[in-house]
Amino acid sequence: MSASLSLDALTKVFDDASRPAVDAVSFSVAPGECLAILGPSGSGKSTVLRSIAGLDVPSAGRILVDGADVAGLAPERRGMAMVFQRPLLFPHLSVLDNVAFAATVAGQPKREARADATQFLELVQLAGFGPRPVTALSGGQEQRVALARALAARPRVLLLDEPFSALDPELRSDMHELLAAIRAQVAPTVVMVTHDRDEAAIVADRVALLKGGRLLQHDTVERLYTRPVSLDVARLMGGRIEVPGTVRDGIHVSAIGEVPAADGETWAEGAGVLVVRHEAIQVVAARASAPEGFVAVDVVVAERTPRGPRAELALAVTDQAADAPAGSVDSPRLTAEVPASRPLAIGERATALIPRSACTVVAG
Repeated sequence: MSASLSLDALTKVFDDASRPAVDAVSFSVAPGECLAILGPSGSGKSTVLRSIAGLDVPSAGRILVDGADVAGLAPERRGMAMVFQRPLLFPHLSVLDNVAFAATVAGQPKREARADATQFLELVQLAGFGPRPVTALSGGQEQRVALARALAARPRVLLLDEPFSALDPELRSDMHELLAAIRAQVAPTVVMVTHDRDEAAIVADRVALLKGGRLLQHDTVERLYTRPVSLDVARLMGGRIEVPGTVRDGIHVSAIGEVPAADGETWAEGAGVLVVRHEAIQVVAARASAPEGFVAVDVVVAERTPRGPRAELALAVTDQAADAPAGSVDSPRLTAEVPASRPLAIGERATALIPRSACTVVAG
């Protein structure tokens, strides 16, 4: 149930469109790997998925499954199955017959098809639900049946089009755990569309990040967060810290001071924007010295915003010699998070410790 998948300069231009919906997108998915296609609305992610499935005809490019181009094949001949945001179950069929549908249509005897479907209901943790009408199911159960139906077709590639977005947070978490369990048991190749970067981080091995129909970065979740290749990537992944400056001899020089590249890192000389995840910044007592591998920046708390169990701090960087006042309009800003119980008030002085290993520099 797993195959390699590669897109080679996939392009889709809809009639009368001023620009491509998908513009020369290329990436590869290894057998058994889960790839999340992530991006904002209108980025082209669903068009990519529909093109892979054969529901949209590409304007150019290739779609390779185990090295063979399937772009010209009908959807039913591609060896793929797709689960949509809505389960799209057949209301006149029982749960078991919904799962057995593909095998029955293919000519398998009903008894055999039902026996085969039973194991997939067990796989999605719905053993014993076979005789029930689908109208008696909850939303989460319906999506499990849709997933079982797709898996029962034994696809070479399983396609998921935001299948959990309509579920409440607790059910979404359950479905994420279920998908992980399914992958551990049958190791399908999975391509999943989502607009939720947290979901992508939970379920995917790698992420293809799209914007405006173009692929910005195809990488592991960790590298998308910590080593974005552009400001667009950093912003789409929720980055909040951008410090313009100049790289000289491997050191980024800006209004917050000098930040050397971490060991093994190489930054291009010249103008560049330092980006670092706000989660990586530590806030300690004022005038604290930097431990090895960190850069210390004197700050004052300019804003404090509750975020449930955490509090988000906007930190105004002070001039270490002149001690610019808190909240100075011209002061560069950093962002950090602390436990909500930590008593850091607006106007309080502190030190922000920036780990060099969490920093990278991109073009402005």
